[in-house]
Amino acid sequence: MRMNIKKMSLKKLQLLINDGGPETYSQVIDILGSDPRGGAQRLVRFCNTKLDEWHRERERVDRMYSYERQCWAMGYNLVAGLDEVGRGPLAGPVVAAAVILPGEVSIPGLDDVKRLSGKRRQEVYEQIRQIAVAIGVGMVHPEGIDEANVMMATYKAMIKAVADLPVAPDYLLIDALHLPNVNQPQAPIGGGDGQSISIAAASIVAKVTRDEYMIEMHEQYPQYGFANHKGYGTLEHREALERHGPCPIHRKSYSALRDIVSLSAGTSFADD
Repeated sequence: MRMNIKKMSLKKLQLLINDGGPETYSQVIDILGSDPRGGAQRLVRFCNTKLDEWHRERERVDRMYSYERQCWAMGYNLVAGLDEVGRGPLAGPVVAAAVILPGEVSIPGLDDVKRLSGKRRQEVYEQIRQIAVAIGVGMVHPEGIDEANVMMATYKAMIKAVADLPVAPDYLLIDALHLPNVNQPQAPIGGGDGQSISIAAASIVAKVTRDEYMIEMHEQYPQYGFANHKGYGTLEHREALERHGPCPIHRKSYSALRDIVSLSAGTSFADD
């Protein structure tokens, strides 16, 4: 391998680096480190940067498995991460997901869902679906939110997500919440989608599932632009509410929605 690299042109080495990993980066650095050519030194700097990125990613992933390792050490083999999305929007459901991963697996880019682009989030979602031991999803629709409140709906969605798992988890790691009415031991973790790999996976599953649902709702109610804002209170959404009033998937108990509709109609929003 080293002899082949030594005989390669800089152009071919660049192609190799683009498809390579840490072993390739290290070999290129060793072989070209003393090469005085400008192109060679650019490749060395590039490999050093990629190697630093790889080490940082390994360290980050290692830290994100710390809670799971503690659970495994105590004999809890099936550790489910739980997270939810959709407490803030004016329309659509609260969605929770539970994900059990098969030990320490590599999912490049798995991170806090808020840091990922939509395209990258979809790619990571597909990887999670392929390797997860189990995935469960729970959804509470606007009528369920309006009947009680969004926190109660969040708990209900999470309980549904746990029940939806095809295998029963031994332990629950939950993003910042303590879940009532479940049999498993659990730990609430503040900022969990950036601290636990299982919670991060659940966050992505919940986000993608909810986004897909809101895109489907866009087909039924295109005047609101749900495919763009997913039900959040953007200017586009607020203007659509002023023109059309709420539709069946709006959360009519939300004061922000009631204020928009009341101002638009020039009257108070009637209570049910």
